[in-house]
Amino acid sequence: MDKRTTQLLTLKNTLLLLFTTLSFMTFCHAAGTEPTVTVDVIHSTNKYAQDETYPVLFRLNIKEGWFIHGTTLDEEFLIPTVLSIQDSEYLEIKNILFPLPVNIKFEYSSKPVEVFSGTVMVSGAVEVKGESSIGPHSITGILNYQACSYTSCLPPKEIPLKLDFNIVPHGSKTVTLNNEFFQPSGVRANDLLMGKISSGLFLSLFWILLQGLALNLTPCIYPLIPITVSYFGGRSDKTKGHIVLSGLIYISGLAVTNSLLGVTAAMSGGMLGAILQYPAVLVFIALVMLSLGLSFFGLWEFNLPPALTRLASKNFKGYFGTFFMGLTLGIVAAPCIGPFVLGLLIYVGQKGDPLIGFIYFFVLSIGIGLPLCVLAVFSGAINRLPMSGDWMLWVKKIMGWILIFMGYYFISSMINNPMIEGMIILLLVIAAGIHLGWLDKTGKAGHRFNIFKKGLSVIIILAGALYSYNGLDINEGVDWTAYDEVILEKSARESKPAIMDVYADWCIPCRSMDESLFKDPEVLNVSKNFTMVRLDITKKFPGQDEIIRKYSIEGAPTIIFFNRHGDEIPELRIESIIDRGDFILKMQKTLGF
Repeated sequence: MDKRTTQLLTLKNTLLLLFTTLSFMTFCHAAGTEPTVTVDVIHSTNKYAQDETYPVLFRLNIKEGWFIHGTTLDEEFLIPTVLSIQDSEYLEIKNILFPLPVNIKFEYSSKPVEVFSGTVMVSGAVEVKGESSIGPHSITGILNYQACSYTSCLPPKEIPLKLDFNIVPHGSKTVTLNNEFFQPSGVRANDLLMGKISSGLFLSLFWILLQGLALNLTPCIYPLIPITVSYFGGRSDKTKGHIVLSGLIYISGLAVTNSLLGVTAAMSGGMLGAILQYPAVLVFIALVMLSLGLSFFGLWEFNLPPALTRLASKNFKGYFGTFFMGLTLGIVAAPCIGPFVLGLLIYVGQKGDPLIGFIYFFVLSIGIGLPLCVLAVFSGAINRLPMSGDWMLWVKKIMGWILIFMGYYFISSMINNPMIEGMIILLLVIAAGIHLGWLDKTGKAGHRFNIFKKGLSVIIILAGALYSYNGLDINEGVDWTAYDEVILEKSARESKPAIMDVYADWCIPCRSMDESLFKDPEVLNVSKNFTMVRLDITKKFPGQDEIIRKYSIEGAPTIIFFNRHGDEIPELRIESIIDRGDFILKMQKTLGF
Protein backbone atom coordinates (compact mmCIF):
# COMPACT_ATOMS: atom_id res chain seq x y z
CA MET A 1 0.00 0.00 0.00
CA ASP A 2 1.54 3.30 -1.08
CA LYS A 3 1.91 6.37 1.07
CA ARG A 4 -0.93 8.28 -0.67
CA THR A 5 -3.42 5.43 -0.11
CA THR A 6 -2.41 5.25 3.52
CA GLN A 7 -2.99 9.00 3.94
CA LEU A 8 -6.43 8.73 2.31
CA LEU A 9 -7.42 5.84 4.61
CA THR A 10 -6.21 7.79 7.63
CA LEU A 11 -8.22 10.84 6.54
CA LYS A 12 -11.28 8.64 5.89
CA ASN A 13 -11.03 7.04 9.35
CA THR A 14 -10.55 10.43 10.96
CA LEU A 15 -13.65 11.84 9.23
CA LEU A 16 -15.63 8.73 10.17
CA LEU A 17 -14.54 9.05 13.80
CA LEU A 18 -15.42 12.78 13.77
CA PHE A 19 -18.85 12.05 12.27
CA THR A 20 -19.50 9.32 14.85
CA THR A 21 -18.45 11.61 17.68
CA LEU A 22 -20.64 14.45 16.44
CA SER A 23 -23.60 12.08 16.04
CA PHE A 24 -23.11 10.75 19.55
CA MET A 25 -22.88 14.29 20.96
CA THR A 26 -26.06 15.25 19.10
CA PHE A 27 -27.83 12.19 20.49
CA CYS A 28 -26.66 12.96 24.02
CA HIS A 29 -27.78 16.55 23.68
CA ALA A 30 -31.19 15.45 22.47
CA ALA A 31 -31.45 13.01 25.36
CA GLY A 32 -30.34 15.69 27.79
CA THR A 33 -32.97 18.13 26.58
CA GLU A 34 -35.81 15.65 26.99
CA PRO A 35 -38.63 17.44 28.87
CA THR A 36 -38.61 16.81 32.59
CA VAL A 37 -42.43 16.70 32.71
CA THR A 38 -45.02 15.98 30.04
CA VAL A 39 -48.82 16.02 30.36
CA ASP A 40 -51.39 13.79 28.63
CA VAL A 41 -55.15 14.36 28.79
CA ILE A 42 -57.16 11.13 29.19
CA HIS A 43 -60.81 11.40 28.19
CA SER A 44 -63.56 9.18 29.57
CA THR A 45 -65.86 9.49 26.54
CA ASN A 46 -65.64 10.20 22.82
CA LYS A 47 -68.30 12.95 22.94
CA TYR A 48 -69.61 15.33 25.58
CA ALA A 49 -73.36 15.86 25.84
CA GLN A 50 -74.92 19.15 26.90
CA ASP A 51 -75.84 19.56 30.56
CA GLU A 52 -73.73 16.54 31.61
CA THR A 53 -70.59 16.07 33.69
CA TYR A 54 -67.79 13.63 32.80
CA PRO A 55 -64.57 12.56 34.56
CA VAL A 56 -61.23 13.45 33.00
CA LEU A 57 -57.63 12.65 33.95
CA PHE A 58 -54.39 14.54 33.47
CA ARG A 59 -51.42 12.17 33.37
CA LEU A 60 -48.18 13.82 34.45
CA ASN A 61 -45.10 11.91 33.28
CA ILE A 62 -42.06 12.90 35.33
CA LYS A 63 -38.63 12.00 34.02
CA GLU A 64 -36.83 9.30 35.98
CA GLY A 65 -34.59 10.72 38.67
CA TRP A 66 -36.60 13.95 38.98
CA PHE A 67 -39.32 15.16 41.33
CA ILE A 68 -41.84 17.98 41.30
CA HIS A 69 -43.18 19.58 44.46
CA GLY A 70 -46.56 18.96 46.04
CA THR A 71 -49.54 21.28 45.63
CA THR A 72 -49.40 22.77 49.13
CA LEU A 73 -46.06 23.43 50.78
CA ASP A 74 -45.16 24.74 54.22
CA GLU A 75 -41.91 26.28 53.00
CA GLU A 76 -42.45 29.69 51.42
CA PHE A 77 -39.49 29.48 49.03
CA LEU A 78 -40.55 26.22 47.36
CA ILE A 79 -42.59 26.33 44.15
CA PRO A 80 -45.81 24.25 44.41
CA THR A 81 -47.29 22.33 41.49
CA VAL A 82 -50.42 24.06 40.17
CA LEU A 83 -52.74 22.92 37.38
CA SER A 84 -55.03 25.73 36.26
CA ILE A 85 -57.61 25.46 33.48
CA GLN A 86 -59.20 28.46 31.80
CA ASP A 87 -62.96 27.91 31.78
CA SER A 88 -64.83 28.74 28.61
CA GLU A 89 -68.37 29.93 27.92
CA TYR A 90 -69.49 26.35 27.39
CA LEU A 91 -67.14 24.15 29.43
CA GLU A 92 -65.80 24.11 32.98
CA ILE A 93 -63.18 21.86 34.58
CA LYS A 94 -64.08 21.27 38.24
CA ASN A 95 -62.74 19.37 41.26
CA ILE A 96 -59.11 19.08 40.15
CA LEU A 97 -57.53 16.68 42.66
CA PHE A 98 -53.92 15.55 42.87
CA PRO A 99 -53.02 12.23 44.51
CA LEU A 100 -51.30 12.26 47.88
CA PRO A 101 -47.66 13.37 47.54
CA VAL A 102 -44.77 11.38 48.98
CA ASN A 103 -42.54 12.88 51.66
CA ILE A 104 -38.86 12.44 50.79
CA LYS A 105 -35.96 13.45 53.00
CA PHE A 106 -33.25 14.67 50.64
CA GLU A 107 -29.65 14.72 51.79
CA TYR A 108 -29.64 18.52 51.57
CA SER A 109 -33.08 19.15 53.17
CA SER A 110 -33.58 19.64 56.90
CA LYS A 111 -36.99 17.92 56.82
CA PRO A 112 -39.01 15.79 54.37
CA VAL A 113 -40.37 17.54 51.30
CA GLU A 114 -43.70 16.73 49.62
CA VAL A 115 -43.02 15.61 46.04
CA PHE A 116 -44.45 13.70 43.09
CA SER A 117 -42.43 11.37 40.88
CA GLY A 118 -42.97 8.87 38.08
CA THR A 119 -46.52 8.91 36.69
CA VAL A 120 -49.04 11.10 38.50
CA MET A 121 -52.77 10.88 37.73
CA VAL A 122 -54.68 14.11 38.41
CA SER A 123 -58.46 13.76 38.38
CA GLY A 124 -61.05 16.34 37.35
CA ALA A 125 -64.60 16.70 36.05
CA VAL A 126 -65.74 18.31 32.81
CA GLU A 127 -69.06 20.11 33.16
CA VAL A 128 -70.78 20.82 29.84
CA LYS A 129 -73.23 23.66 30.20
CA GLY A 130 -76.77 23.29 28.92
CA GLU A 131 -76.55 26.26 26.56
CA SER A 132 -73.32 25.01 24.92
CA SER A 133 -73.21 25.18 21.15
CA ILE A 134 -72.89 21.90 19.27
CA GLY A 135 -69.54 21.00 17.71
CA PRO A 136 -65.83 21.01 18.55
CA HIS A 137 -64.58 23.26 21.35
CA SER A 138 -61.25 23.78 23.08
CA ILE A 139 -60.10 25.15 26.40
CA THR A 140 -56.57 25.91 27.51
CA GLY A 141 -54.66 25.49 30.73
CA ILE A 142 -51.20 25.65 32.28
CA LEU A 143 -49.24 23.30 34.53
CA ASN A 144 -46.80 25.27 36.69
CA TYR A 145 -44.09 23.22 38.39
CA GLN A 146 -40.49 23.09 39.48
CA ALA A 147 -38.35 20.00 39.06
CA CYS A 148 -35.55 18.92 41.40
CA SER A 149 -33.30 15.87 41.45
CA TYR A 150 -31.35 14.48 44.38
CA THR A 151 -28.57 16.99 43.66
CA SER A 152 -29.97 20.06 41.88
CA CYS A 153 -33.08 22.01 40.86
CA LEU A 154 -34.26 23.43 37.55
CA PRO A 155 -35.93 26.85 37.23
CA PRO A 156 -39.74 26.92 37.56
CA LYS A 157 -41.46 26.07 34.29
CA GLU A 158 -44.94 25.96 32.83
CA ILE A 159 -46.50 23.61 30.29
CA PRO A 160 -49.36 24.97 28.14
CA LEU A 161 -52.28 22.59 27.73
CA LYS A 162 -55.07 22.37 25.16
CA LEU A 163 -58.17 20.24 25.75
CA ASP A 164 -60.39 19.41 22.77
CA PHE A 165 -64.04 18.43 23.19
CA ASN A 166 -66.80 17.46 20.78
CA ILE A 167 -70.11 18.67 22.25
CA VAL A 168 -73.31 16.90 21.19
CA PRO A 169 -76.98 17.54 22.10
CA HIS A 170 -78.28 16.45 25.50
CA GLY A 171 -79.30 12.79 25.52
CA SER A 172 -77.02 11.81 22.61
CA LYS A 173 -75.35 8.42 22.74
CA THR A 174 -71.67 8.47 23.70
CA VAL A 175 -68.99 5.79 23.87
CA THR A 176 -66.94 5.38 27.03
CA LEU A 177 -63.15 5.40 26.68
CA ASN A 178 -60.17 4.37 28.81
CA ASN A 179 -62.17 2.31 31.29
CA GLU A 180 -58.97 1.03 32.88
CA PHE A 181 -58.28 4.54 34.23
CA PHE A 182 -61.76 5.48 35.43
CA GLN A 183 -62.51 3.08 38.28
CA PRO A 184 -65.15 3.82 40.94
CA SER A 185 -62.54 3.75 43.68
CA GLY A 186 -60.89 6.82 42.22
CA VAL A 187 -57.30 7.86 42.04
CA ARG A 188 -57.22 9.23 45.59
CA ALA A 189 -58.71 6.11 47.16
CA ASN A 190 -56.17 3.91 45.38
CA ASP A 191 -53.34 5.85 46.96
CA LEU A 192 -54.72 5.14 50.41
CA LEU A 193 -55.46 1.48 49.71
CA MET A 194 -51.94 0.94 48.40
CA GLY A 195 -50.54 2.45 51.57
CA LYS A 196 -48.96 5.44 49.89
CA ILE A 197 -49.41 7.64 52.94
CA SER A 198 -46.33 9.67 53.71
CA SER A 199 -44.55 9.58 57.02
CA GLY A 200 -45.29 13.29 57.42
CA LEU A 201 -49.02 12.57 57.25
CA PHE A 202 -48.68 9.81 59.86
CA LEU A 203 -46.93 12.24 62.22
CA SER A 204 -49.66 14.85 61.67
CA LEU A 205 -52.37 12.27 62.36
CA PHE A 206 -50.59 11.07 65.50
CA TRP A 207 -50.36 14.65 66.75
CA ILE A 208 -54.08 15.25 66.06
CA LEU A 209 -54.95 11.98 67.83
CA LEU A 210 -53.02 13.16 70.88
CA GLN A 211 -54.87 16.49 70.76
CA GLY A 212 -58.19 14.63 70.67
CA LEU A 213 -57.18 12.56 73.69
CA ALA A 214 -56.04 15.69 75.53
CA LEU A 215 -59.38 17.42 74.89
CA ASN A 216 -60.96 14.77 77.14
CA LEU A 217 -59.18 16.46 80.05
CA THR A 218 -60.96 19.80 79.53
CA PRO A 219 -63.73 20.88 81.93
CA CYS A 220 -66.41 20.43 79.24
CA ILE A 221 -65.73 16.76 78.46
CA TYR A 222 -64.09 15.20 81.52
CA PRO A 223 -67.19 15.51 83.78
CA LEU A 224 -69.22 13.80 81.02
CA ILE A 225 -67.14 10.61 81.22
CA PRO A 226 -68.99 8.98 84.17
CA ILE A 227 -72.36 10.07 82.73
CA THR A 228 -71.53 8.67 79.28
CA VAL A 229 -70.20 5.38 80.65
CA SER A 230 -73.32 4.97 82.79
CA TYR A 231 -75.43 5.72 79.71
CA PHE A 232 -73.70 2.91 77.77
CA GLY A 233 -74.21 0.48 80.63
CA GLY A 234 -77.90 1.33 80.93
CA ARG A 235 -78.50 1.05 77.19
CA SER A 236 -76.77 -2.30 76.67
CA ASP A 237 -79.78 -4.32 77.87
CA LYS A 238 -82.39 -2.21 76.12
CA THR A 239 -80.69 -2.45 72.76
CA LYS A 240 -79.82 -6.13 73.29
CA GLY A 241 -76.43 -5.36 71.87
CA HIS A 242 -72.91 -5.42 73.17
CA ILE A 243 -71.58 -2.38 74.97
CA VAL A 244 -68.63 -2.29 72.54
CA LEU A 245 -71.05 -1.81 69.66
CA SER A 246 -72.69 1.09 71.50
CA GLY A 247 -69.27 2.68 71.98
CA LEU A 248 -68.38 2.34 68.31
CA ILE A 249 -71.73 3.81 67.27
CA TYR A 250 -71.08 6.70 69.66
CA ILE A 251 -67.68 7.39 68.06
CA SER A 252 -69.27 7.13 64.60
CA GLY A 253 -71.76 9.84 65.47
CA LEU A 254 -68.98 12.14 66.64
CA ALA A 255 -66.91 11.31 63.54
CA VAL A 256 -69.78 12.20 61.19
CA THR A 257 -70.11 15.69 62.67
CA ASN A 258 -66.40 16.45 62.68
CA SER A 259 -65.54 14.82 59.34
CA LEU A 260 -68.25 16.79 57.55
CA LEU A 261 -66.74 19.95 59.01
CA GLY A 262 -63.30 18.92 57.76
CA VAL A 263 -64.48 18.12 54.22
CA THR A 264 -66.44 21.38 54.01
CA ALA A 265 -63.43 23.41 55.14
CA ALA A 266 -61.11 21.64 52.71
CA MET A 267 -63.48 22.14 49.77
CA SER A 268 -63.16 25.87 50.33
CA GLY A 269 -59.40 25.45 50.11
CA GLY A 270 -59.10 27.03 46.64
CA MET A 271 -60.67 30.26 47.86
CA LEU A 272 -58.84 30.12 51.18
CA GLY A 273 -55.51 29.42 49.45
CA ALA A 274 -55.99 32.52 47.30
CA ILE A 275 -56.80 34.88 50.16
CA LEU A 276 -53.95 33.49 52.29
CA GLN A 277 -51.55 35.13 49.84
CA TYR A 278 -52.37 38.48 51.47
CA PRO A 279 -50.40 39.35 54.64
CA ALA A 280 -53.40 41.20 56.11
CA VAL A 281 -55.45 37.96 55.97
CA LEU A 282 -52.68 36.02 57.72
CA VAL A 283 -52.51 38.65 60.46
CA PHE A 284 -56.31 38.51 60.86
CA ILE A 285 -56.27 34.70 61.22
CA ALA A 286 -53.42 34.95 63.75
CA LEU A 287 -55.48 37.44 65.78
CA VAL A 288 -58.48 35.08 65.66
CA MET A 289 -56.26 32.26 66.95
CA LEU A 290 -54.95 34.54 69.68
CA SER A 291 -58.47 35.47 70.80
CA LEU A 292 -59.50 31.80 70.80
CA GLY A 293 -56.42 30.91 72.84
CA LEU A 294 -57.12 33.67 75.35
CA SER A 295 -60.65 32.33 75.75
CA PHE A 296 -59.09 29.14 77.11
CA PHE A 297 -57.44 31.29 79.80
CA GLY A 298 -60.88 32.26 81.08
CA LEU A 299 -60.82 35.85 79.81
CA TRP A 300 -64.08 35.19 78.00
CA GLU A 301 -66.14 32.20 76.87
CA PHE A 302 -68.11 31.22 73.81
CA ASN A 303 -71.77 30.48 74.53
CA LEU A 304 -73.97 28.53 72.14
CA PRO A 305 -77.50 29.66 71.23
CA PRO A 306 -80.03 28.10 73.69
CA ALA A 307 -81.96 26.42 70.84
CA LEU A 308 -78.83 24.53 69.76
CA THR A 309 -78.18 23.42 73.34
CA ARG A 310 -81.76 22.14 73.71
CA LEU A 311 -81.40 20.17 70.47
CA ALA A 312 -78.23 18.50 71.75
CA SER A 313 -79.95 17.49 75.01
CA LYS A 314 -82.72 15.49 73.30
CA ASN A 315 -82.89 11.81 74.18
CA PHE A 316 -83.66 9.06 71.67
CA LYS A 317 -84.01 5.33 72.14
CA GLY A 318 -81.98 2.46 70.74
CA TYR A 319 -78.82 2.61 68.70
CA PHE A 320 -79.95 5.87 67.11
CA GLY A 321 -79.98 7.45 70.57
CA THR A 322 -76.34 6.43 71.06
CA PHE A 323 -75.46 7.70 67.58
CA PHE A 324 -77.26 11.00 68.23
CA MET A 325 -75.43 11.42 71.52
CA GLY A 326 -72.08 11.17 69.71
CA LEU A 327 -73.42 13.37 66.93
CA THR A 328 -74.12 16.19 69.36
CA LEU A 329 -71.09 15.82 71.65
CA GLY A 330 -69.36 18.54 69.66
CA ILE A 331 -72.24 20.89 70.46
CA VAL A 332 -72.25 20.11 74.19
CA ALA A 333 -68.46 20.45 74.48
CA ALA A 334 -68.17 23.41 72.07
CA PRO A 335 -67.03 25.93 74.73
CA CYS A 336 -63.89 23.82 75.24
CA ILE A 337 -63.24 22.06 71.94
CA GLY A 338 -64.81 24.68 69.63
CA PRO A 339 -61.79 27.03 69.48
CA PHE A 340 -59.43 24.13 68.83
CA VAL A 341 -61.73 22.69 66.14
CA LEU A 342 -61.98 26.12 64.49
CA GLY A 343 -58.19 26.40 64.41
CA LEU A 344 -57.92 22.98 62.78
CA LEU A 345 -60.64 23.95 60.30
CA ILE A 346 -58.57 26.93 59.14
CA TYR A 347 -55.48 24.73 58.83
CA VAL A 348 -57.38 22.10 56.80
CA GLY A 349 -58.87 24.82 54.62
CA GLN A 350 -55.35 25.99 53.85
CA LYS A 351 -54.46 22.47 52.69
CA GLY A 352 -57.44 22.46 50.32
CA ASP A 353 -57.74 18.67 50.18
CA PRO A 354 -61.18 17.17 51.07
CA LEU A 355 -59.71 13.72 51.70
CA ILE A 356 -57.11 15.12 54.10
CA GLY A 357 -59.84 17.17 55.79
CA PHE A 358 -61.94 14.05 56.31
CA ILE A 359 -59.00 12.03 57.66
CA TYR A 360 -57.81 14.78 60.05
CA PHE A 361 -61.22 15.24 61.67
CA PHE A 362 -61.98 11.53 61.70
CA VAL A 363 -58.77 10.93 63.67
CA LEU A 364 -59.64 13.85 65.97
CA SER A 365 -63.02 12.21 66.62
CA ILE A 366 -61.33 8.91 67.49
CA GLY A 367 -59.07 10.75 69.93
CA ILE A 368 -62.05 12.38 71.66
CA GLY A 369 -64.32 9.33 71.69
CA LEU A 370 -61.86 6.49 72.25
CA PRO A 371 -61.36 7.01 76.01
CA LEU A 372 -65.14 7.05 76.52
CA CYS A 373 -65.51 3.82 74.54
CA VAL A 374 -62.65 2.08 76.40
CA LEU A 375 -63.94 3.18 79.80
CA ALA A 376 -67.41 1.97 78.86
CA VAL A 377 -66.01 -1.50 78.14
CA PHE A 378 -63.92 -1.53 81.32
CA SER A 379 -66.48 0.30 83.41
CA GLY A 380 -64.73 -0.65 86.63
CA ALA A 381 -61.82 1.58 85.67
CA ILE A 382 -64.03 4.65 85.99
CA ASN A 383 -63.57 4.55 89.76
CA ARG A 384 -59.82 4.94 89.37
CA LEU A 385 -60.05 8.18 87.40
CA PRO A 386 -58.93 11.31 89.26
CA MET A 387 -61.68 13.62 90.46
CA SER A 388 -62.57 16.74 88.51
CA GLY A 389 -60.81 19.80 89.77
CA ASP A 390 -58.55 22.75 89.03
CA TRP A 391 -56.13 20.55 87.12
CA MET A 392 -58.63 20.47 84.24
CA LEU A 393 -58.57 24.26 84.01
CA TRP A 394 -54.76 24.04 83.79
CA VAL A 395 -55.03 21.53 80.91
CA LYS A 396 -57.45 23.90 79.20
CA LYS A 397 -54.84 26.66 79.41
CA ILE A 398 -52.29 24.38 77.77
CA MET A 399 -54.77 24.07 74.89
CA GLY A 400 -54.94 27.85 74.80
CA TRP A 401 -51.18 28.10 74.30
CA ILE A 402 -51.38 25.52 71.51
CA LEU A 403 -53.88 27.79 69.73
CA ILE A 404 -51.56 30.78 70.19
CA PHE A 405 -48.70 28.81 68.61
CA MET A 406 -51.05 27.88 65.75
CA GLY A 407 -51.69 31.60 65.27
CA TYR A 408 -47.96 32.22 65.08
CA TYR A 409 -47.70 29.43 62.49
CA PHE A 410 -49.85 31.45 60.08
CA ILE A 411 -47.70 34.58 60.27
CA SER A 412 -44.34 32.78 60.46
CA SER A 413 -44.13 32.71 56.65
CA MET A 414 -43.92 36.52 56.73
CA ILE A 415 -40.72 36.38 58.78
CA ASN A 416 -37.70 35.75 56.58
CA ASN A 417 -35.04 36.11 59.27
CA PRO A 418 -34.33 32.77 61.02
CA MET A 419 -32.82 34.56 64.03
CA ILE A 420 -35.95 36.68 64.58
CA GLU A 421 -38.13 33.61 64.09
CA GLY A 422 -36.11 31.69 66.67
CA MET A 423 -36.32 34.55 69.16
CA ILE A 424 -40.11 34.81 68.79
CA ILE A 425 -40.52 31.08 69.40
CA LEU A 426 -38.23 31.31 72.45
CA LEU A 427 -40.20 34.23 73.90
CA LEU A 428 -43.52 32.41 73.34
CA VAL A 429 -42.19 29.24 74.99
CA ILE A 430 -40.80 31.18 77.96
CA ALA A 431 -44.11 33.06 78.34
CA ALA A 432 -46.05 29.77 78.19
CA GLY A 433 -43.74 28.12 80.74
CA ILE A 434 -43.87 31.01 83.22
CA HIS A 435 -47.64 31.33 82.87
CA LEU A 436 -48.37 27.61 83.25
CA GLY A 437 -45.82 27.02 86.00
CA TRP A 438 -45.93 30.12 88.19
CA LEU A 439 -48.47 32.78 87.19
CA ASP A 440 -51.39 30.35 86.90
CA LYS A 441 -52.93 29.76 90.34
CA THR A 442 -55.10 26.74 89.56
CA GLY A 443 -54.45 23.78 91.85
CA LYS A 444 -52.19 25.79 94.18
CA ALA A 445 -53.57 23.91 97.18
CA GLY A 446 -52.18 20.61 95.90
CA HIS A 447 -48.47 20.30 96.67
CA ARG A 448 -47.79 17.46 94.23
CA PHE A 449 -49.71 19.13 91.43
CA ASN A 450 -47.73 22.35 91.96
CA ILE A 451 -44.46 20.44 91.70
CA PHE A 452 -45.71 18.73 88.53
CA LYS A 453 -46.76 22.08 87.00
CA LYS A 454 -43.40 23.71 87.66
CA GLY A 455 -41.42 20.66 86.53
CA LEU A 456 -43.29 20.42 83.24
CA SER A 457 -42.94 24.18 82.71
CA VAL A 458 -39.17 23.98 83.18
CA ILE A 459 -39.02 21.16 80.62
CA ILE A 460 -41.07 23.27 78.17
CA ILE A 461 -38.76 26.28 78.59
CA LEU A 462 -35.58 24.19 78.19
CA ALA A 463 -36.98 22.46 75.09
CA GLY A 464 -37.89 25.84 73.59
CA ALA A 465 -34.45 27.25 74.38
CA LEU A 466 -32.75 24.23 72.78
CA TYR A 467 -34.95 24.52 69.65
CA SER A 468 -34.24 28.24 69.32
CA TYR A 469 -30.50 27.78 69.90
CA ASN A 470 -30.30 25.19 67.14
CA GLY A 471 -32.15 27.61 64.85
CA LEU A 472 -29.81 30.53 65.59
CA ASP A 473 -27.18 31.20 62.99
CA ILE A 474 -24.18 32.93 64.52
CA ASN A 475 -21.69 32.08 61.74
CA GLU A 476 -21.31 34.56 58.92
CA GLY A 477 -21.19 33.17 55.43
CA VAL A 478 -19.32 34.05 52.25
CA ASP A 479 -19.49 37.74 51.38
CA TRP A 480 -21.02 37.43 47.92
CA THR A 481 -20.98 40.19 45.31
CA ALA A 482 -24.06 40.39 43.09
CA TYR A 483 -23.31 39.23 39.55
CA ASP A 484 -22.02 41.88 37.19
CA GLU A 485 -19.88 41.20 34.15
CA VAL A 486 -17.81 44.25 35.06
CA ILE A 487 -16.86 42.61 38.38
CA LEU A 488 -15.56 39.49 36.59
CA GLU A 489 -13.62 41.61 34.06
CA LYS A 490 -12.05 43.62 36.87
CA SER A 491 -11.06 40.42 38.66
CA ALA A 492 -9.32 39.18 35.49
CA ARG A 493 -7.44 42.47 35.08
CA GLU A 494 -6.20 42.16 38.66
CA SER A 495 -5.15 38.51 37.97
CA LYS A 496 -7.47 37.31 40.72
CA PRO A 497 -9.39 34.06 40.27
CA ALA A 498 -13.17 34.15 40.66
CA ILE A 499 -16.00 31.83 41.65
CA MET A 500 -19.55 32.39 40.39
CA ASP A 501 -22.38 30.70 42.32
CA VAL A 502 -25.74 30.33 40.55
CA TYR A 503 -28.32 30.49 43.34
CA ALA A 504 -32.11 30.53 43.77
CA ASP A 505 -34.41 30.59 46.79
CA TRP A 506 -36.38 27.68 45.31
CA CYS A 507 -33.21 25.57 45.10
CA ILE A 508 -33.05 23.49 48.29
CA PRO A 509 -29.45 22.30 47.66
CA CYS A 510 -28.43 25.96 47.28
CA ARG A 511 -29.97 26.87 50.61
CA SER A 512 -28.38 23.83 52.23
CA MET A 513 -24.92 24.86 51.00
CA ASP A 514 -25.58 28.41 52.19
CA GLU A 515 -26.20 27.08 55.70
CA SER A 516 -23.24 24.70 55.82
CA LEU A 517 -20.63 24.80 53.04
CA PHE A 518 -20.45 28.57 52.62
CA LYS A 519 -20.20 29.07 56.39
CA ASP A 520 -17.41 26.57 56.90
CA PRO A 521 -14.38 28.36 58.47
CA GLU A 522 -11.85 26.82 56.04
CA VAL A 523 -14.01 27.65 53.01
CA LEU A 524 -14.35 31.23 54.28
CA ASN A 525 -10.59 31.46 54.74
CA VAL A 526 -9.73 30.17 51.23
CA SER A 527 -12.49 32.28 49.62
CA LYS A 528 -10.55 35.43 50.53
CA ASN A 529 -8.25 34.64 47.59
CA PHE A 530 -11.19 34.81 45.15
CA THR A 531 -13.71 37.26 43.79
CA MET A 532 -16.92 35.64 45.02
CA VAL A 533 -19.82 36.41 42.67
CA ARG A 534 -23.42 35.23 43.04
CA LEU A 535 -25.95 35.06 40.20
CA ASP A 536 -29.40 34.97 41.81
CA ILE A 537 -32.01 33.52 39.42
CA THR A 538 -34.85 33.29 41.97
CA LYS A 539 -36.83 35.80 39.94
CA LYS A 540 -36.33 36.47 36.26
CA PHE A 541 -34.60 39.75 35.43
CA PRO A 542 -33.78 41.55 32.16
CA GLY A 543 -30.89 39.89 30.35
CA GLN A 544 -31.07 36.68 32.42
CA ASP A 545 -31.59 34.42 29.39
CA GLU A 546 -28.49 35.84 27.68
CA ILE A 547 -26.38 35.22 30.81
CA ILE A 548 -27.69 31.66 31.15
CA ARG A 549 -26.89 30.94 27.49
CA LYS A 550 -23.44 32.53 27.76
CA TYR A 551 -22.41 30.27 30.66
CA SER A 552 -24.52 27.22 29.62
CA ILE A 553 -26.40 27.20 32.93
CA GLU A 554 -29.06 24.49 33.16
CA GLY A 555 -30.22 24.96 36.74
CA ALA A 556 -29.13 25.55 40.29
CA PRO A 557 -26.83 24.96 41.99
CA THR A 558 -24.14 25.70 39.41
CA ILE A 559 -20.70 26.87 40.53
CA ILE A 560 -18.23 28.11 37.91
CA PHE A 561 -14.49 28.57 38.57
CA PHE A 562 -12.51 31.21 36.65
CA ASN A 563 -8.72 31.31 36.51
CA ARG A 564 -6.58 34.43 36.91
CA HIS A 565 -7.18 35.36 33.24
CA GLY A 566 -10.95 35.27 33.56
CA ASP A 567 -11.40 31.98 31.67
CA GLU A 568 -13.63 29.24 33.00
CA ILE A 569 -12.00 25.97 34.07
CA PRO A 570 -14.62 23.56 32.66
CA GLU A 571 -13.44 20.43 34.47
CA LEU A 572 -14.02 22.10 37.85
CA ARG A 573 -17.62 23.17 37.20
CA ILE A 574 -20.14 22.00 39.86
CA GLU A 575 -23.77 21.30 39.01
CA SER A 576 -24.95 19.59 42.19
CA ILE A 577 -24.57 19.79 45.94
CA ILE A 578 -20.97 19.20 47.04
CA ASP A 579 -19.25 18.56 50.36
CA ARG A 580 -16.65 20.86 51.88
CA GLY A 581 -13.66 18.61 51.14
CA ASP A 582 -14.28 18.42 47.39
CA PHE A 583 -15.14 22.12 47.19
CA ILE A 584 -11.95 23.17 48.99
CA LEU A 585 -9.94 20.89 46.67
CA LYS A 586 -11.45 22.59 43.61
CA MET A 587 -10.67 26.01 45.11
CA GLN A 588 -7.06 25.00 45.65
CA LYS A 589 -6.78 23.64 42.10
CA THR A 590 -8.12 26.95 40.76
CA LEU A 591 -5.44 28.84 42.66
CA GLY A 592 -2.85 26.64 40.98
CA PHE A 593 -3.93 27.52 37.40
